[in-house]
Amino acid sequence: MDIMDIWGKTTSVIQEKIGEQAFDLWFKPVKLIQLQDEQATMEVPNRFFKEWIEDHYIVMINEALEGFLKKHVTVKFKISEKQQDATIRKIEAKMENRRAKLASRGIFLNPKYTFDSFVVGPSNQFACAAAVSVANSPGRSYNPLFIYGGVGLGKTHLMNAIGNSIIDKSSGVKLMYASADQFISECIYSMRNNKMDEFKDKYRNLDVLVIDDIQFIAGKASTQDELFHTFNTLYNLQKQVIFSSDRPPSEISPITERLRSRFAMGLTADIQIPDIETKVAILGKKSEMEGIKLPEDVMFFLASRVKSNIRDLEACMIRLGAHASLIAKPITVEMVKDVLKDMIHEEEKALNVDFILKTVCEYYGLKLNDIKAKKRSRDIAFPRQVAMYLCRLLTDVSLSEIGKCFGGKDHSTVIHACKQIEDRKGSDEDFSKKLDYLIKKIKNQE
Repeated sequence: MDIMDIWGKTTSVIQEKIGEQAFDLWFKPVKLIQLQDEQATMEVPNRFFKEWIEDHYIVMINEALEGFLKKHVTVKFKISEKQQDATIRKIEAKMENRRAKLASRGIFLNPKYTFDSFVVGPSNQFACAAAVSVANSPGRSYNPLFIYGGVGLGKTHLMNAIGNSIIDKSSGVKLMYASADQFISECIYSMRNNKMDEFKDKYRNLDVLVIDDIQFIAGKASTQDELFHTFNTLYNLQKQVIFSSDRPPSEISPITERLRSRFAMGLTADIQIPDIETKVAILGKKSEMEGIKLPEDVMFFLASRVKSNIRDLEACMIRLGAHASLIAKPITVEMVKDVLKDMIHEEEKALNVDFILKTVCEYYGLKLNDIKAKKRSRDIAFPRQVAMYLCRLLTDVSLSEIGKCFGGKDHSTVIHACKQIEDRKGSDEDFSKKLDYLIKKIKNQE
């Protein structure tokens, strides 16, 4: 089977999985140009094609290729030289150098996320200033640094920027960047396989520990205990610890009070949804880095219509850039309306029960099936009542319809749930704050 046949069969499998529209946009311009040993080299039109496919489709490509070749394959992308101007080549070379340096030291930071590429505005100014201070004086400035905010607003960017800055300045620093899920998984594996000494040695002999999305440690008692002792060890040695979360320490539940106090004993900084001017500035910087020409009216249009987060804004920009490069036409507002009709907001999204359920489940760390089931345990029944209350408060859906959305409950169950939450809200100030946070999160469609 020659290289064209292999790529043809591979793309047929991919097209079935992602659909014709996404396939035409992201895969038609891609060519398989070399198959040597266990490495497949593909040519892509430009850098934003490369990064989008690496972020969204690399696993799918690997699986499809390995299915035909019956062996392990590593995929490498080559950018078409004719499409790459001098500025983009310089950015790409710098990023590849940083990526190689990080890989050689086993540090899993994203080389794209630096302070130079972070756009500062009123919504993130304090958090960015704190991050820069920590990067300049790790272990001596703010320890721990706790950054929180909604999904896609820049927390992960800042966390990686701190790490990249420290690595650039200190060649011998021992730094670990991990998600909370990774920390939890490694801790559980080590407990089950009598390897806790190795786990402790890995995490307690660092100069800098960065843990992203720490809210997922809620409800994991044994892991919380290990994190508490890991934190104490590093803190007492004046080593820097950095956490991020989608909520402040006071609203992460259930966690032990001693761990909550550790989260809050340094500096806590939040990131809010940016204003339109900051969004425009972000689009300007990102489009320049990606080599996408975005007219000013297009940037303002996108900034005013994409209300959710920066991640969605960037996704819109990348999709526009890809479409414009394929049809060889400049990006206009009319093109935006046509290409992104499924992504932009012509008007505010109407709040619905499904979105509220999803948000409440994420907050309490539950699965959607759990909250709709007949389980009456406290850890499920109470979040279910909260969700019912919020559906009643924030939508025009009838009591009976709300009950049906919760696995066929009747309207009296919804009434009882709303009364319970009202009573709790009036007598428990801490819970009232958590409820206000959820309402704000749902209204902002985060």
